[in-house]
Amino acid sequence: MKAAYFLILIAIPFMVTAQFEPNYDETKVPKFTLPHLLTTFSGKSIGTSKQWEEKRRPELFQFFENQIYGKVPGNLDEYSFKVLEQSDKAYNGKARRKQVVVNLKKNGRTLDFHILIYLPKENPNAPVFLGYNFYGNHTVTLDPEVSITKAWVRNNEDFGISGNKVDETSRGIRTNRWAIEKMLDNGFGLATIYYGEVDPDKDDFSDGLHTLFYKEGQSNPKTNEWGSLAAWAFGLSRAMDYLEDDTNISEVIVFGHSRLGKAALWAGATDSRFSGVISNNSGCGGAALSKRKFGETVGRINRSFPHWFADSFEKFDEKEETLPVDQHQLLALIAPRPVYVASAVEDEWADPKGEFLSAYHASSIYQLYGKKGITNKKMPDVNSPVQNTVAYHLRTGKHDVTDYDWDQYINWAKSFIKQ
Repeated sequence: MKAAYFLILIAIPFMVTAQFEPNYDETKVPKFTLPHLLTTFSGKSIGTSKQWEEKRRPELFQFFENQIYGKVPGNLDEYSFKVLEQSDKAYNGKARRKQVVVNLKKNGRTLDFHILIYLPKENPNAPVFLGYNFYGNHTVTLDPEVSITKAWVRNNEDFGISGNKVDETSRGIRTNRWAIEKMLDNGFGLATIYYGEVDPDKDDFSDGLHTLFYKEGQSNPKTNEWGSLAAWAFGLSRAMDYLEDDTNISEVIVFGHSRLGKAALWAGATDSRFSGVISNNSGCGGAALSKRKFGETVGRINRSFPHWFADSFEKFDEKEETLPVDQHQLLALIAPRPVYVASAVEDEWADPKGEFLSAYHASSIYQLYGKKGITNKKMPDVNSPVQNTVAYHLRTGKHDVTDYDWDQYINWAKSFIKQ
């Protein structure tokens, strides 16, 4: 089982490091054949959007679902929403704040997670960016009225987080990643969720969303069932259930950074209600091509984070050449809705070139719908975004979310969102 393997991994870190030393040399990228988007597994050519939707998309989706992210093992018995708090005086009166609890029920078990929502008062039907945060809703803002999560949180010495708990001292520690006032000033709202309330980011599957669906005696998902990425995507869709009925919200763009960028992409592929999808530095298992084996590889990610993917994905560890799919096809599953892929120059671990090439190669599906994608195979210059229905930018800096990123996302969203 994954948990046992992970314990062995901890005991022998030197062996793992030696075996999975990352490659950052373009000359050492292996030669590979990229799986074609417009040819089915049986070799039939696809020439129209109708053929894509009826023949190619379903088989690609099924492969990603069963072999990579994992299948959700059934439906909830019940879910409900409750507004815990709201105010029209947030951000010096320019925003309405709402805090909503989502209650999920299955097999007599329940799970709650909280959505923090800010909406611009001057836009009665605002579009919203929906995204997970890493340490709690109270960390994205200095707003003293935002509640502090009671869920398990990963320890972080830099933020003073220990004992897997957060308190008032961590309020606002991640305001740098969430340009909330910039969103509000441009007519957009924000909805954010602490991802650990949906599924704690640890490899034991003893709590969180998975446990609601366990049969008697079960303690782990089955081989082709969901890992944490699919669970986080499921949580985003349950948040969407609430947001689509909120009369003050028009459209929802799902956003994610790093591992949560992977989850955002899978959410966009599984749920067509999202108006657009943003992948920020999502890397391996997200936007980056797996077959390049540049930076983080399939084997490395499965050993470092064995709970993220389905167990079935492990058979491709360091065998990316045997994968009959690659991540450009994940991006294509989002078509014809807009998708934005962003990279950072110093984030080689996430393979910026591999992220760009995914966006480029996914564009052929968008062309079937008459949408413009990435038309030039040459990567754009640094800080020179390409903003079509398929968008991409490479910015200066490291693995992070910056104001520059949000400037691009807001500008891009304005091009297809009716406000």
